[in-house]
Amino acid sequence: MRAPSSLTAGLLPKRNLNLQANSAVGVCIFGGNCEEKSAADEKLGVLLLNTGGPETLNDVQPFLYNLFSDPDVIRLPRLFKFLQRPLAKLVSILLAPRTKKRYAAIGGGSPLRRLTDEQVKSLDKLEWFTFFSGEQLCFVRVFSLEWNHIFCFSLLVMCVYRLENFFAADALRMALEGKNLLADVYVGMRYWYPFVEEAVEQIKRDGITKLVVLPLFPQFSISTTGSSIRVFRQIFEGDAYLSRLPVSVILSWYQRQGYIRSMADLIEIELAKFAKPEEVMIFFSAHGVPISYVEDAGDPYKDQMEECVYLIMQELKARGNGNDHTLAYQSRVGPLQWLKPYTAEVLVELGRKGVKSLLAVPISFVSEHIETLEEIDIGYKDLALGSGIENWRRVPALGCTPSFIRDLADAVIEALPYAKAQQTWRVTTEESDCP
Repeated sequence: MRAPSSLTAGLLPKRNLNLQANSAVGVCIFGGNCEEKSAADEKLGVLLLNTGGPETLNDVQPFLYNLFSDPDVIRLPRLFKFLQRPLAKLVSILLAPRTKKRYAAIGGGSPLRRLTDEQVKSLDKLEWFTFFSGEQLCFVRVFSLEWNHIFCFSLLVMCVYRLENFFAADALRMALEGKNLLADVYVGMRYWYPFVEEAVEQIKRDGITKLVVLPLFPQFSISTTGSSIRVFRQIFEGDAYLSRLPVSVILSWYQRQGYIRSMADLIEIELAKFAKPEEVMIFFSAHGVPISYVEDAGDPYKDQMEECVYLIMQELKARGNGNDHTLAYQSRVGPLQWLKPYTAEVLVELGRKGVKSLLAVPISFVSEHIETLEEIDIGYKDLALGSGIENWRRVPALGCTPSFIRDLADAVIEALPYAKAQQTWRVTTEESDCP
């Protein structure tokens, strides 16, 4: 499998890494010809894909089961594929108690979903505040609840991830309208509600005539975008309506100018809050994957991640920021070797080397969830402070940052001409294949 890349339009100049990703245009389409429709007849749709997450503590074990049932997450030899679901059941049961404690540390369950659903229906009870200057509209998760009028940051963390995806969908729809493109925007989760299957059924009911699929993962990995697209492809196979639907899939977008500049903006905002910004180490922490995905399966994730960090640092340097930086990988699970260096080990080493000020940048996450709110904000922060680092801050996830959303809207518009209809998948260059 050749490595897919991002849309060529709106990209920054690439670092010369001799990456396979550099040889392919990252728009995956259904190949073949389709009848042209007039603009008046077209009904455009955009499907945002993400992993999803449990909303209550009771959801944790079934969510983990869905996650580990995915053959792109636990990759078994073909001879042992029949063990996929039994193994997923065992692993989810074993990991559920510890995972529940992690979720409990950032909010737990209780009446969270019911209260949140009620408040989403009545937005006058929902208070979102901006806490950054300029265009940054990253949400402070504060709800003014009727019961005791208590501000409950921790209670609502479990639903922040899902809410952010829906707010991002609405923000993207409005951004497209601002560019004179009317489109319905849908959210499909890989491992929890609303599942990709549900989103596709709604797309059918709404009579969408052209669809752009946008995974909310900047870099391509077999275990994220690859897995979601595999399921998406399976849904389309054998469906008469879907097989005729022109579709364009954006496989990765980590090189886009809007994304790079938005990340640089957030980093600059946080750097300015340090007493001595020039002394701050910028610490990029990316979600890891087993190293076998890269070495054996050809996953371009590592190369794309390194290039992404390079582009962000080049943007910062162009703005006059000469901070040192490093990249490490977090969220390792199980005994396998994952991409190195590991975040925890690097934090300890930086403390030993005398680094006193550190800015954590969650580079592979565009929404807040357990890997940012618990793993980084609690676990890694405590580890860093205990290792000698004295000043710690973390860049927020991009969320609905206007410049970021506008660039996603541009990516959608640029992908539309590639939409074609047929059951067979191909990429828009002959050098690459869809995952």
